[in-house]
Amino acid sequence: MIGVSATKDLGKTLRVTAAEAAATAVLALLAAGGLSETAHARANIEKPIPLVAAPTAASDLARTAHDPLEDFNRGSYAFSMGLDRAVFRPVTHGYMAATPTPVRHRVSAFVYNLGEPGTFVNDVLQGKPKRAGKSSARFAINSTVGVLGLFDVAASMGIRSHDADFGQTFGRYGIKPGPYLYVPVLGPLNVRDGVGRVFDFFADPIGLAGQGWTSPFGVTRLAAQTIDTRANADLAFRALDQAIDPYATARSAYGQHREALVREATGAVQDLPDFDEVASSGAPAATPSEIPTVSAEPASTDAAPSAPTPSAPQ
Repeated sequence: MIGVSATKDLGKTLRVTAAEAAATAVLALLAAGGLSETAHARANIEKPIPLVAAPTAASDLARTAHDPLEDFNRGSYAFSMGLDRAVFRPVTHGYMAATPTPVRHRVSAFVYNLGEPGTFVNDVLQGKPKRAGKSSARFAINSTVGVLGLFDVAASMGIRSHDADFGQTFGRYGIKPGPYLYVPVLGPLNVRDGVGRVFDFFADPIGLAGQGWTSPFGVTRLAAQTIDTRANADLAFRALDQAIDPYATARSAYGQHREALVREATGAVQDLPDFDEVASSGAPAATPSEIPTVSAEPASTDAAPSAPTPSAPQ
């Protein structure tokens, strides 16, 4: 299982082939598969899934597919997907059938708001005071005026959400990703991000304030976030199933996504514009081939802020 943000507007907003949609699926599935993920489990159900261009240059392919343990990883991927079909998918579909969409939006907003303090910590560690100010302001505003994060009031004030985690922070200071790993249940990783995920889990401010992930609050948060992010990733899971080689597609998308996050942290690339902003400005929509590697900063809306990669906590 793997992931980023799924959207109810997928078919209306993006004109992509099944293979291209599958290439983005890993970004939406991180949270659902990674039960200890913190910074990636952010559900942005109002934002279109960003595209990740398939690697074309040999250097791009090498960067996104450094997979010396491919045999093990493919077996792990098959096991995880089987577990999803047997457990997570039916539970998620039951949740979606029983819960009205507006309620699911509020759950997504609440879950994402709990991750803002972790984002703030990594913004500070990356030497990004302006971004740290935004994440702290978002948490303060949405936790109060936004009724414990149920509503993204900060977004309506122009304070957009963004992601930051320890894997990105390590990359910011030059630590290389290392080999690709597909860990059962946890999902796609590389060595750098795997270590970062451990830090994300144990250094999460909300988790520490709530007496850890084994406390009643921690268990409830973990369960709610896992189900919520898997629900938001459901369309992406289906798209991934249509890829010729789902494992290779997920591996490539994950590598490019993480590379984009690190490049953003180092200031090597600028954020992509919001799809909704482009549409409202009257500018022509970009074709899939014209869209570069996905931005690490998701858009925010009033209905629900941007999930996990979840992946579990955050």
